[in-house]
Amino acid sequence: MGSEAVHLESRTTRFKCLACFKQYKKKEHLIEHLRVSYHSVHQPKCGVCHKQCKSLESLREHLTGNLPKKNCSKIFSEQGCDYCLKIFENADTLCEHKERCQLPVPITVETIRIPSTESHIDFSDSANRDYTIRGLEAIAIDCQKVGGGSDGSLDLCARVCLIDEDENIIFHTYVQPLIPVTDYRYEVTGITEAHLRDAMPLEEVREKVLEVLQNGESIGRLRLDGGKGRLLLGHDLRHDLDCLRMYYPDHLLRDTAKYLPLMKTNLVSFSLKSLTKKYLGYDIQSGMHDPYEDCVSIMRLYKRMRSLNHSEAGIGTAIVNHHTQSFGSGFDSLKLKELENMTPDELYKLSKPNYRCWCLDSRQA
Repeated sequence: MGSEAVHLESRTTRFKCLACFKQYKKKEHLIEHLRVSYHSVHQPKCGVCHKQCKSLESLREHLTGNLPKKNCSKIFSEQGCDYCLKIFENADTLCEHKERCQLPVPITVETIRIPSTESHIDFSDSANRDYTIRGLEAIAIDCQKVGGGSDGSLDLCARVCLIDEDENIIFHTYVQPLIPVTDYRYEVTGITEAHLRDAMPLEEVREKVLEVLQNGESIGRLRLDGGKGRLLLGHDLRHDLDCLRMYYPDHLLRDTAKYLPLMKTNLVSFSLKSLTKKYLGYDIQSGMHDPYEDCVSIMRLYKRMRSLNHSEAGIGTAIVNHHTQSFGSGFDSLKLKELENMTPDELYKLSKPNYRCWCLDSRQA
């Protein structure tokens, strides 16, 4: 009789993940799920049922997709913001929030008064700033490319724009490519031969960009812990750095194309145009691409992600080795028998993210 009861209990017992609510017949299956799922307080969370999702897109599918959670979908349709996916108490609060959440289209770079091909903002007071308190300062970059080679398929940097967190232009210039241009890609770039005739050499452009980013810090300190160097934001940053032939430490890069919460559910990148429409509420790149407009969208996406106020619980585990971007599993140091004796809540606390959340940039640098 007793053995039958134990056997029946083993058949009906389910082990539930506290983050995504998946259930497993065996404790070891739950442990393996948590080992590879990288659940943490930094993951996007449903404001109704509190389910954690791997990305904002998977959260959107949970709320509004083809097979949404019924109760969550109903509440979100009445009280949810389409841009940040947060839930609000009533329609009035939601309406007031949306006026702030949906941002205006940036002005074009042609309408900004720039005294010459380059413009700098004075950062002379940066040496007196306490970066351990104020967090890391960010700079957004966008490079426009023209085509080189026999078929125009080689990407050559022809225009660079840098902006600060207040959307002011720090540096803007046309760039003289190293090899002849065979396709100006005018329909997209708006660049002609006249723009590049007396443009700044690529090497000089690279030096000026690095001068802004390094902020007077040594290369050694930048590579070690960043020092007072600035974060570099971009969309598909590796492409921009390659065309500039420039190196910048990985731990100081913030890429909206590679940031996991902003990626598709299959871990493919969204275009900047798509991210801007989804999360900022306006259209860009409807005709010729404007580098300032792209920089502003990148900066706004970053600041929106950085401003997220995640629970303090678990924050410490996410900071481990953030400069080298190494995030080991908390399960690796324990034996299976030890893990099986832990509660689901204790197991969840061992789980660590596989990316560095940008909310940490607003904390101690």
